Amino acid sequence: MALWYQPEVGKNGERAWLLALYIQPGARTMGIAGLHGAALKIRLAAPPVDGKANAALLAYVAELLGLPRSAVSLKRGQTSRQKVVRVEGVDAARLAALPALAD
Repeated sequence: MALWYQPEVGKNGERAWLLALYIQPGARTMGIAGLHGAALKIRLAAPPVDGKANAALLAYVAELLGLPRSAVSLKRGQTSRQKVVRVEGVDAARLAALPALAD
């Protein structure tokens, strides 16, 4: 089974993680819904309009991981439910524990 998170080393040697996420915008509540194939499924209350869901996603991931918002960025999937988010400053053990937080 493929992991929904993969390591990335930047051009300057900085280490980060790429997270494969499947997003359900416009949900009643925000939260982790578990694994969806090779991605972590996240429910967002924000609607998929004018980038509101993307902004809510990045803020939510930063909050979950205890990171500043500047450590989380959208790498791919601006208009798709399937997104790749880049996070800096977190270890693999913390990422591996996220699916256990599913509702």
